Amino acid sequence: MISFQHVGSIFSSGGALPSSQVPLQSVMCSSAVRASFPLAPVFDVHVNSTMPRSRYASWRGGSRRRRSSLVACCALRPAVRAQEFAAFTEENLEAFLLNAQFSICEEAAAADGSGKVFVFDKWQRGEDAANGYGITRVMEGGDLLEKAAVNVSIVRGHLSESRAKSMSGRGQAVEAGACYFAGALSLVFHPCNPFVPTFRSDIRYFKVDGGHGWFGGGADLTPCYLFEDDVREFHTFYKEVCDKYESGFYDKCKMACDAYFYIPARKEHRGTGGIFFDDLETGLCKPQRDHVFSFVRELAEGFMPSYLPIAKRRHVLDYGERERQWQLLRRGRYLEFNLLYDRGVKFGLDGGRIESIMVSAPPLVAWKYNVVPEAGTDENKLLQVLQEPQTWT
Repeated sequence: MISFQHVGSIFSSGGALPSSQVPLQSVMCSSAVRASFPLAPVFDVHVNSTMPRSRYASWRGGSRRRRSSLVACCALRPAVRAQEFAAFTEENLEAFLLNAQFSICEEAAAADGSGKVFVFDKWQRGEDAANGYGITRVMEGGDLLEKAAVNVSIVRGHLSESRAKSMSGRGQAVEAGACYFAGALSLVFHPCNPFVPTFRSDIRYFKVDGGHGWFGGGADLTPCYLFEDDVREFHTFYKEVCDKYESGFYDKCKMACDAYFYIPARKEHRGTGGIFFDDLETGLCKPQRDHVFSFVRELAEGFMPSYLPIAKRRHVLDYGERERQWQLLRRGRYLEFNLLYDRGVKFGLDGGRIESIMVSAPPLVAWKYNVVPEAGTDENKLLQVLQEPQTWT
């Protein structure tokens, strides 16, 4: 049985875990990976031989000498591509998040087809390596994806008073100063073509020492133009994933998604929704922990299969300046939600690593005064749906 409580998130639903970080060098060899995060799987480096070696960042384990923290011309490939993570441990979670990030970036770059690759930016949380790290990967200027970001964060620390208060308000009995472990994978895809929807998804885990942990996560679509078949396909995909683990769980997650991604000032929802859950307890019983971990893994493994068929189908449609301008206006709404209402972003902006937090922002946006689409237009049709959540399955 999956224990579902209520909506609420200490983490960003679209970015990295909020924390204070300093850049760390990009990992360039298996031994360096072992030295910097020994719990992660071994990586082999496959370098694009057409690129001059002077453009690669280098790093020697234990050295404080820093060069570039970005690598845009190499691919980090897990030495073991297919691993089993059935038993839940923090180590297995970390390894799964890293493998999932690699697979998502590889598949997204292949689907994009432009030859663009994801830069690799590894950062450390503070001066003490024991506080954890993150990996931010970004691809920009593609053919399918104008901007794509896939983040992993593995952090440890002590709860601040404000975060402890927020979590206690959601029914989690935690105290300021308590030690915690947190891990997360998040992605945001902003497409080039206005007929392709924006895609956001994440999984995250949080545990306070001495207590049990809980998961959060979800996946949702933000279209600029409504294709009802696409939305039904997307929701049906996640209903099958959710209800496989608990009957009726999709309905709870959909309602939570509709409630969370709402822009009160506009009286409209950010997109056509999907699923969103938080405070999904792993409990103290090992079978329950493994069961919840299995659900979260299947959810993450479904991110690309749920989105890419829709993106590829709409990517071939022709569009003009009118559609592009509407896309930029809708991206403005997307950014409004992130900056005004997203709890994770608001937490992160208070002393967090700004590049990892704002990486979820669209590459270009527009605001125009009092834009009201004419009745009967495709733009107006979208707004009608965003003002009142629909049943899609």
